[in-house]
Amino acid sequence: MTSRIVITGTDTGIGKTVFAAALTDALAGCYWKPVQAGLDGETDSETVGRLGRIEACRILPEAYRLATPASPHLAARLDGVTILPEALSPPKTDAPLVIEGAGGLLVPLTERTVFADVFQPWRIPVVLCARTGLGTINHTLLSLEALRVRSIPVLGVAFIGDERTDTEQTIAELARARILGRLPRLDRLTPEALRQAFREHFEVDHFREALA
Repeated sequence: MTSRIVITGTDTGIGKTVFAAALTDALAGCYWKPVQAGLDGETDSETVGRLGRIEACRILPEAYRLATPASPHLAARLDGVTILPEALSPPKTDAPLVIEGAGGLLVPLTERTVFADVFQPWRIPVVLCARTGLGTINHTLLSLEALRVRSIPVLGVAFIGDERTDTEQTIAELARARILGRLPRLDRLTPEALRQAFREHFEVDHFREALA
């Protein structure tokens, strides 16, 4: 079976879709967003395709597309859709598969299920995206704890934002987690700038280790 990596975050809107685009590009992989909530404007799959210059055939269709921009459990309720968590199974691909969750680990997928519950039986290595701003130590440590309580393998933490050396070191030491790198905020978010920034701040081999 082709290897896979799950991308999740400590919060919503921190840049994990941008990171997912860069990683998919770096691995020459495929991308899958199981649940998309909010269809006005560019979806996450479309963003990944544009920023990562990923061919349409390597962007796999979402299992659920919800019109309402809200937490999936609420969006599904408002849209009259029933989400079946047990039906979410990573598709088979001929290239490495990057899977992106919605929001953070404990975002409700249904009234009884959060995304971490979906990731748990998969046993796929997770990259936790974390912002570097104030409050990130608490959010990151809690997220890592939620992963470990469920015995979900953690590949490491990818920071997004301005450099905060003490914050990054504190998280690494307290959580005993690998820091994969930091994706800086880009003044011009173009495919070229994103590819260059990823190559400068991350070692692709660290991610390939999870695919071995």
